Amino acid sequence: LQKPVYVLFLFFQILGAVILGFGIWILADKTSFIAVLQTSSPSLKTGAYILIGVGALTMLMGFLGCLGAVNEIRCLLGLYFTCLMIILLTQIAAALVIYFQKGMLKVELSDIVTDLIENYDPSSEKKRNLQDAWDYVQIQIACCGWTGPKEWEGNEILRNKSNTEYPCSCSNRSKDLVEGRGFCNLDDPVNGTATSADWPVHEQGCMDGVEQWLKDNLGIILGVCTGVAVIELLGMILSISLCKNIHSEDYTKVPKS
Repeated sequence: LQKPVYVLFLFFQILGAVILGFGIWILADKTSFIAVLQTSSPSLKTGAYILIGVGALTMLMGFLGCLGAVNEIRCLLGLYFTCLMIILLTQIAAALVIYFQKGMLKVELSDIVTDLIENYDPSSEKKRNLQDAWDYVQIQIACCGWTGPKEWEGNEILRNKSNTEYPCSCSNRSKDLVEGRGFCNLDDPVNGTATSADWPVHEQGCMDGVEQWLKDNLGIILGVCTGVAVIELLGMILSISLCKNIHSEDYTKVPKS
């Protein structure tokens, strides 16, 4: 029984390192839609810090569990079991919160992107990483705005130029995508003014593309979470079995009168 338990404890250290790395990646990512969220949403930042904490705790528990199994220390195995149970219950609680608050999260996401579009300024170095991340999203999904290109008409810079410019990352022309950021000039504005309908841009909003990406990857996410939960349950069962085994051996060592 002990040999597979040692392997399981080692696996938990690897799993903890993966969770820890994922949390760090969320905070460090600067080139994808994750960057848009983590820069603007405190919820995602909090989630990333929680992942880092869970990953570090999982690695620590893997070490303590292995130490307890090797040296047959019941208190360490008990601590390992308790921490695994807490982590598992926390994961279940987080999943329930996300499920029941998905409407609120969708509204928050919409507000984040709308604010980003309205205040988009290519000359701002302070917001450059965030704006580059959104440009990357629009190019990769071939979309414009959150619900459509008309949202860009609310941008202060474009409004002051009578919408005779448009976001390059929205363009359906390859020559505009070479720049990939900032604003491009409309070729023939009518009377020096234009609307989003005159722009050579994608008509689809990014909301549908982002939701489709989530749906496409939902199965993978659920599969990984289920696998982690099963492994945690297995670790709890094996740690309890070891505790009982150590307890039984202690009684067999008692000399008979």
